[in-house]
Amino acid sequence: MTPSLHKDYLPGSIGRIAELHARYYSELVGFGLPFESKVARELAEFCERYDSERDGLWLVLQDGQIEGSIAIDGSHAGQGGAHLRWFITSERMRGTGVGSTLLASAMEFCRSKQYHRAYLWTFEGLDAARHLYEKFGFRLVFQQHGTQWGAEVNEQRFEFQA
Repeated sequence: MTPSLHKDYLPGSIGRIAELHARYYSELVGFGLPFESKVARELAEFCERYDSERDGLWLVLQDGQIEGSIAIDGSHAGQGGAHLRWFITSERMRGTGVGSTLLASAMEFCRSKQYHRAYLWTFEGLDAARHLYEKFGFRLVFQQHGTQWGAEVNEQRFEFQA
């Protein structure tokens, strides 16, 4: 069965997106409880104030299960730009093109809302994601070493400007 894209919240979204992040980043770089807690807390806050005229949340569904996500937080779009967040796919979806589909949906939303700037935070070493960001016009503008997630990484900020 082909994965489908769903826009907006579904019951279980917060927990599943937090789980996808926690499992992937724990295995990759050793992020633990502080990271998972922050993802869940900030995603829950985003969902509680979600405004479909300003914000976007897209979910990849496969056999009724959430297998990927991306969000655009437009609450500060007029200042620093729309914030691209919670972009992830499950192991079974990696390499299938759904990441590109998610990012295309988010960027089309930004265009439709006339968000001329968007940004995201990530860290060095996520080469497949970086390739997608750059394919969609994001450029690395800042980096610094950080340990806020429980492991030292080179944090990176990418920005898109139309």
